[in-house]
Amino acid sequence: MSTFAPVDEQLTYLKKGAAEIIREAELRAKLEKSRTTGKPLRVKLGMDPTAPDLHLGHTVVLRKLKHFQDLGHTAIFLIGDFTGMIGDPTGRSVTRPPLSREQIEQNAETYKAQVFKILDPQKTVIDFNRRWFGPMSSDEFVKLAATYTVSQLLEREDFHKRFQEEKPISVHELLYPLVQGYDSVALEADVELGGTDQKFNLLVGRELQRAYGQESQVVLTTPILEGLDGVQKMSKSLGNAIGIHEPPLEMYGKIMSISDEMMWRYYELLTDVQVAEIEQMKREAHPMQAKKDLARRIVTDFHSAEAAEKAGEDWAKQRQKELTADDLPEIDEIRVSYENVKTDDAPAAENDTYLWIRVDRLLVACKLAGSITDAVRKRKARSVYLMRPSDPKGTVWTELVLPVVFSGFPVRLPIRVGKKIVAAVIGP
Repeated sequence: MSTFAPVDEQLTYLKKGAAEIIREAELRAKLEKSRTTGKPLRVKLGMDPTAPDLHLGHTVVLRKLKHFQDLGHTAIFLIGDFTGMIGDPTGRSVTRPPLSREQIEQNAETYKAQVFKILDPQKTVIDFNRRWFGPMSSDEFVKLAATYTVSQLLEREDFHKRFQEEKPISVHELLYPLVQGYDSVALEADVELGGTDQKFNLLVGRELQRAYGQESQVVLTTPILEGLDGVQKMSKSLGNAIGIHEPPLEMYGKIMSISDEMMWRYYELLTDVQVAEIEQMKREAHPMQAKKDLARRIVTDFHSAEAAEKAGEDWAKQRQKELTADDLPEIDEIRVSYENVKTDDAPAAENDTYLWIRVDRLLVACKLAGSITDAVRKRKARSVYLMRPSDPKGTVWTELVLPVVFSGFPVRLPIRVGKKIVAAVIGP
C-alpha cells in the first residue's frame, strides 16, 4: 500500500503559496506515478552561497521544499559552489563581481546550518554542483554549450535589456543558465523550485533534460516576498529584512510592525498553515491576535517555543511602556470612555488584557478630528502620531485598530495630529 497521501491532497498542499507550476498536469502525473510505484520524487532547490546570512525572503522557497519533504519526497538542497563563482545575472544591469573560492566555501557552511532550521537534516540531501562541474571535461562542456543558441539566451529579459542598452554582457554570464540547468540533468530532478525571478533558468533545465534524454522536470516558482515596508522585495540592503538569526524579540517586533494586509501574505508564504485555516482566521480572528500568532509561529521556527513566548511577553511590556509615555512634557488630558472608542467586536475591558481602540473614533472623542470621515482621512494621510519618551516627534500610526495593554487601570495615550497634542486617558 502506498505511503503517499492522495494526489489531490498533495497538490492542495503544494499549491499553497506557489506562483506558477509548469506544468500542473505533469506534476499530477509524476505524483500519481510516485504513489503507484512507492518511489519519491526528487525535488531540487539550488542556491548560490553569495551572502553569509539568509532572511525570511529566502525561506519562502525553502518552505516549499519542506512541503515536498513533509509529503515523503526527496528534498535536495543544492549549494551552488561552482555557479556562485560565476554569479547569477538575474535582475542585474551590470556584471556581478565574482566571489573568491574562500568566500563561497565560508558562506556554504553557514547555509548548511541555516537551512536545517526549516528542513529535516535526517531527510535532506545536501549536494554541491562542483561535484560534477569540477571533473567535467572540455568536450563535455562544449557539448553542453551546443544545446542552446545565443539568440535563445538573449530572450532572457535582463540580457535583452542590457543588449538593447549596449551594456556589456560577459560570456560567463551567458553560460550561467546552462550551468544551472545542467544541475537538473546531473541530479535527475523531477521537480525544481525557485523564485519567480528564476523562471528562465528553471525552464532551461527542462530543455536540457530533454536534450540529455531525460524526462523534463516540473518547474514550481514561489513569489518574491515583500519586506517590512510592504512594497519592495525583502532585502538587507534596503533595510526591510528580517534575518533568520536575529534575536527573538527583534524578530517578533519586526513581524508585529507589518500591516494587516501583509500579515496574511506572510501567513501564506512563511508558515505551514493551510489555506482553509487562513481564510477562517481572516473571517473570525482579530487582526492583532492573528499577527501575534504569526510572530509566535515564526520565532518558534527559528528559535524555540519558549523563546517565542518570552519575546511576546517582552514585546507587550515594551509596547505598554512606550504607549503610556508618562514622562512626556505636560499636555492636556481628555477622559475617554472605552465604550465609545473600542472596536465593534472587542470584549469588555475587564475580560481582556488589551484595549482594542478604533483610531478614528478616538480622534473624534479627543477633538482631533471633526468627524469619522475626517479622522479616516487624517489617518490615511499619515497625520496621526503616537507620542513616546524615546521619540518626542512621535511615531506615525496608519492602522485602523490600536491595541493597548490593559492592566485594569485607565491608560494614558498621548496622540499628536498636526501641531495639536492631547493625552487620551482611556478607561472602562
